[in-house]
Amino acid sequence: MSVVCARLLGRCSVALGRRGYATPSQAVKNKRPKEQSGPVYQYVGKHTKPKDKVFVWGFSYTGALGIPSFVVPDSGRKMPRKYQLTPYRLDTEQRISSAACGYGFTLLSSTTQDLTKVWGMGLNKDSQLGFQRTQHDRNKSYEYVLEPSPVSLPLARPQETRVTQVACGRAHSLVLTDSEGVFSLGNNAYGQCGRKIVENEIYSGSHVVHKIEGFDSRVVQVACGQDHSLFLTQTGRVYSCGWGADGQTGLGHHDMTAHPVPVAGELAGVRVRQVASYGDCSLAVSQEGDLFGWGNSEYLQLSTVTEATQINSPRRLPLEGVGRVQQAACGGTQVAILNNKGEVFVWGYGILGKGPDLSESKTPEMIPPTLFGRSEFNPQVAVTQIRCGLTHFAAVTDRGELFVWGKNVRGCLGIGKRDDQYFPWRVTVPGQVVDVACGVDHMVALVKSLM
Repeated sequence: MSVVCARLLGRCSVALGRRGYATPSQAVKNKRPKEQSGPVYQYVGKHTKPKDKVFVWGFSYTGALGIPSFVVPDSGRKMPRKYQLTPYRLDTEQRISSAACGYGFTLLSSTTQDLTKVWGMGLNKDSQLGFQRTQHDRNKSYEYVLEPSPVSLPLARPQETRVTQVACGRAHSLVLTDSEGVFSLGNNAYGQCGRKIVENEIYSGSHVVHKIEGFDSRVVQVACGQDHSLFLTQTGRVYSCGWGADGQTGLGHHDMTAHPVPVAGELAGVRVRQVASYGDCSLAVSQEGDLFGWGNSEYLQLSTVTEATQINSPRRLPLEGVGRVQQAACGGTQVAILNNKGEVFVWGYGILGKGPDLSESKTPEMIPPTLFGRSEFNPQVAVTQIRCGLTHFAAVTDRGELFVWGKNVRGCLGIGKRDDQYFPWRVTVPGQVVDVACGVDHMVALVKSLM
């Protein structure tokens, strides 16, 4: 039960008799409860349930933040807001369980059994948000959706099937369900949507929502690179399709692939627990805690196994002194891993999180745990999740605190300024961060709040 503390303001006037005493009738009236005329203070009780909220920040002009008044000011806002430099709450009626940030667009999904399970906002030039009513900016010549809008899926059992994850690439999207497989939307010029490439296909205003087939078992995770897609099945096997010029599909060649094909190389026979990509480099974490990589290595992402700029087949990366890898995140030029002790290691090229003097590393560099809040007063603090946008990182601790670092492209870090961040910096969010999605110039955080 919530504890309510009420302060009554003003005086209670009592009608008195000639001698200053209340008459009997007046005394009865005075026994009636006094009306509360002041502010009521309500405090969080132990039985209060956390509320699920969504916060967005970064570049708003594409509509990716889902706040229409930022782009087209309403009567209450005189000027558009090009950059949202701090977390801003997005009003959503549904409990959002997964979010993904593409290049100027966002997908949100819920595990609800309602007919609408996925919402899209932002750039929709290639129908990566599905075919829906859009607004057209004459000055920018692209189509975009300004607020979270329903994405229709061709589900056979719409009220039984649940959406478990969404993923976004440069201009394509993947939607993963619990019982009806994976659906793809958007640009398929390189086969990244897992269907036949149609020459000169027009993607603007497309109705195509494709169900991807050909897996050995149920898909449990999806990941989008820039123009390729990765799929992890229940048996721990990895499949890929799409653009392969940098070897990012890991299929032993540099061609395009229009349907999912099992990834082999040194991953053959290995049971994988997670896949990751955002640019043109791909990573996989095994159940045993090993890390495998393939694709672009121009920025030293895979330098522990090659001096070449590309690998077209998975290789196990010999990472000394990092322990068992639990998670991996891969951006355009940089890599991060999280080990079983809650420690974060980074390498590659860019702002890596250990100050302005470290901009390039061939081998993993551990970011001091003190930068994530560990101290003699809080010795057990550990990072539980890592994410990567194109040029920045994000980490969530077991206390629900969000830290970011890297290139602050168009205010995407959410730290209240547009300066780059060379060390992990805590983002002020009202609640415990459950998950976070990173894009090129914007971010989305799923938060549990007690208020």
